[in-house]
Amino acid sequence: MSERTLYEYAIVRVVPRVERDEFINVGVALYCRKHRYAQVKVYINEAKCRSLDPDIDLELIMKHLDSFQRICTGDKRGGKLATLEQAERFRWLTAKRSTIIQCSVVHPGLCVSAEKTHQELFEKLVL
Repeated sequence: MSERTLYEYAIVRVVPRVERDEFINVGVALYCRKHRYAQVKVYINEAKCRSLDPDIDLELIMKHLDSFQRICTGDKRGGKLATLEQAERFRWLTAKRSTIIQCSVVHPGLCVSAEKTHQELFEKLVL
């Protein structure tokens, strides 16, 4: 039997009009120190986003989410933040903020496979 290990995740949300506090789940960020895993899975449902704001700039949101993913994975194209240690990148990305891209609070869990758990959470919470 494989050993279960601690992981942390946050739901990535698009908040088209921050003042209304309405959001659409568009991704899941997951970090597992033991597995050296830090990834963000993203999917934008255009119809749902437009139902909250018909004038939403989805191209701009995708650019921000691409940057979010680069920072999380440590891709050099993510800029200076992408050079931080894995845990620091995850903490920076999931910090509370009032912008069009926000994260839920960070939730802990136990997993055998960070990658498999990440996919399961993504399917359950986003798709």
